[in-house]
Amino acid sequence: QVQLVESGGGLVQPGGSLRLSCAASGLIFSIATMGWYRQAPGKERESVATITSDGSTTYADSVKGRFTVSRDNAKNTLYLQMNSLKPEDTAIYYCNHWRYWGQGTQVTVSS
Repeated sequence: QVQLVESGGGLVQPGGSLRLSCAASGLIFSIATMGWYRQAPGKERESVATITSDGSTTYADSVKGRFTVSRDNAKNTLYLQMNSLKPEDTAIYYCNHWRYWGQGTQVTVSS
């Protein structure tokens, strides 16, 4: 059974940084395409970043240059480094693989 467990969310001031983690189990992580999504209140869930098994990455235009997705295959863990955070980045962030989702972690950017 695939399990994805996010951590690392919290409250941060504008301009600050956070690093999200997603611990994965029940899958062959090293060959899995993984993604980060987010959902803000009243909005649809949207893709933030993806990373393939060979390390190729894609980003939403709204986070390019500020967010970095990475993976540690030895630890079966996906990361999202978020810098220069803005209030509009406030959302629940979800880890994803195929049809599997984590429970989400709340990120709030506010002064």
